[in-house]
Amino acid sequence: MASTQAQTFSAIPTLTMRFNKSGVTMKAVVICAALAAATLAAAPSFAQDLIARQGSDSVRLSDDACKSDLVLSRIEPGTANEFHSASADFQGQHFQACWRMVGNAAYLIYEDGDQGIIPATELKPELSA
Repeated sequence: MASTQAQTFSAIPTLTMRFNKSGVTMKAVVICAALAAATLAAAPSFAQDLIARQGSDSVRLSDDACKSDLVLSRIEPGTANEFHSASADFQGQHFQACWRMVGNAAYLIYEDGDQGIIPATELKPELSA
């Protein structure tokens, strides 16, 4: 029998999403992630920020271009135009980052050099009052 394993993606240390790698659950996740990625790819600009939350910690993705010189100095030359602005609030601290879509996930690079991945299925439009 195949054992059930969970794959973990982490954007910031406690913002962690888990997915079952076997059976119908994984197929549903792949289909949902593919649809979300296709939606994001088909509409390269969005009217509101996308947010992934876990408790009081959050990561916010903006469609604005990445303007962080610290992050831009850490990425390959020629790819800067693919990165957008992002920020994270983690344990009461605020961090700047930049992101781009890679497959069905948002790939983030923070100013301190940390990196993270958030599955597209975890990104939700920001709710405004």
